[in-house]
Amino acid sequence: MRNPAVVLSGAMQPVQEILKAVRSGGVDGQTLELVHLRISQINGCSACVDGGAKAAREAGVSDERLAAVAAWREAPYFTPAERAALALAEAATRLADRSDPVSDEVWDTAATYFEEKELAALVLMIGVTNLFNRLNATTRQVAGAWG
Repeated sequence: MRNPAVVLSGAMQPVQEILKAVRSGGVDGQTLELVHLRISQINGCSACVDGGAKAAREAGVSDERLAAVAAWREAPYFTPAERAALALAEAATRLADRSDPVSDEVWDTAATYFEEKELAALVLMIGVTNLFNRLNATTRQVAGAWG
């Protein structure tokens, strides 16, 4: 089956509008792509990992950073702001893993690096990425099939 957002007429347009809003939120494009890639890795969405790696390269993320994003806590290649965004992304993606999924510590750390509009962009990116991961993984979208 094709991606459900493609199958149902009109479903993709609103999602694209959300992504357009995300990109106007003031967060660096590399950070957004790292967030997308990390969430897609967690969710095991091969189509989004593949597309996310390509989009990250286009945004200027080095191969060294791409290779290390799964181990961002230990790798020296990420800024404190990127680390805060990745921690927020992981927490908001793994909601069922703990009783307080997005702790005050995770949120407050992110809020030290990002203003409200930027936080909104990050939270929306996290949500849209999780949506696409679920659509693609459920319907077994093939990595590389979208170009």
